[in-house]
Amino acid sequence: EQGHFREKELRQLLTSGTYPVRNLTQNIADLQAQIAANKRGVQELQRMVKQYSLETVQAYMGHVQDNAEAAVRRVIEALKDGSFTARLDDGSQIQVTMTIDCDRHNAKIDFTGTSPQLNSNFNAPSAVCKAAVLYVFRTLVNDDIPLNAGCLKPLEIIIPEGCMLNPRYPAAVVAGNVETSQAITDALYGALGVLAASQGTMNNFTFGNGRYQYYETICGGSGAGADFDGTDAVHTHMTNSRLTDPEVLEWRFPVLLENFSIRPNSGGNGNHCGGNGVIRRLRFLEPMTAAILSSHRVVPPYGLQGGEAGALGHNYVERSDDTVEELGSTAVVEMNEGDMFVIETPGGGGFGVFSKTNKV
Repeated sequence: EQGHFREKELRQLLTSGTYPVRNLTQNIADLQAQIAANKRGVQELQRMVKQYSLETVQAYMGHVQDNAEAAVRRVIEALKDGSFTARLDDGSQIQVTMTIDCDRHNAKIDFTGTSPQLNSNFNAPSAVCKAAVLYVFRTLVNDDIPLNAGCLKPLEIIIPEGCMLNPRYPAAVVAGNVETSQAITDALYGALGVLAASQGTMNNFTFGNGRYQYYETICGGSGAGADFDGTDAVHTHMTNSRLTDPEVLEWRFPVLLENFSIRPNSGGNGNHCGGNGVIRRLRFLEPMTAAILSSHRVVPPYGLQGGEAGALGHNYVERSDDTVEELGSTAVVEMNEGDMFVIETPGGGGFGVFSKTNKV
């Protein structure tokens, strides 16, 4: 308020309610870091205006957006109409229809037919959906341009109110940014017919207790295209977080990373094959609560043009008494000392019909 950080009120807000935060100091530090980053941005913008004048800076802001708009319009010339339905593990779907107007160099992206908003937290605010559209069209541009709103000017985006991509308050949306966004992205590439599905999930894995809290996202296979194979063990599309080094992880937390390796033959076969996922096995050295928020444990990542789908992901717990507990796409489980949490991430989809002749 008026430039002052209202820490007292924030502490009260974060520690009240049925589920208060577990690490208040860390949460406040995160917010302060975001505020500091914004302040730095303001300072740098003011410095630029002082050096070049407000008129010049605003003019170049316009030039950058105009250049991005022109680049996307050039891409649109090479695209064709298409539609795609991406089905999620919970039975919901994302429907997108792409209509290309080559004469006007415009495109209409219509999400009519997408499932109504959900009772789960896999709803995504419309801003997430628009960001995914922006991302996809920016990746189609080969020119070296900065990502900016100019890319959206040739695009008409229709997201029906009340669907899972434009839910009404107070719909839960926490998985929308980390999981549904991936499904939106793959649906758009499917409608354009240019790229098979990636692993389509961030594989959000968390564990902790009153003392420790940890969160990571885990890589998998990327999708193949018309003239390239997918890549093994990479973050794709809406996720790009760095995984904690094993030595640091084991030093800071009472866990052992017993295996982190490429998952063989998990990428979809095709004229070009999808990338392989990974296997991650984490043993707990003291009791904690663990949770997995993931996708493509029921519906496999699609292949295109006759390419095969990538392998499903798989979550399970190997108990210290040698029993195995199978988990779904989303789960919360109590881990005891000696238990192993295993995550096998999906592979990417293949592109084109597999031919032994082409592979020789």
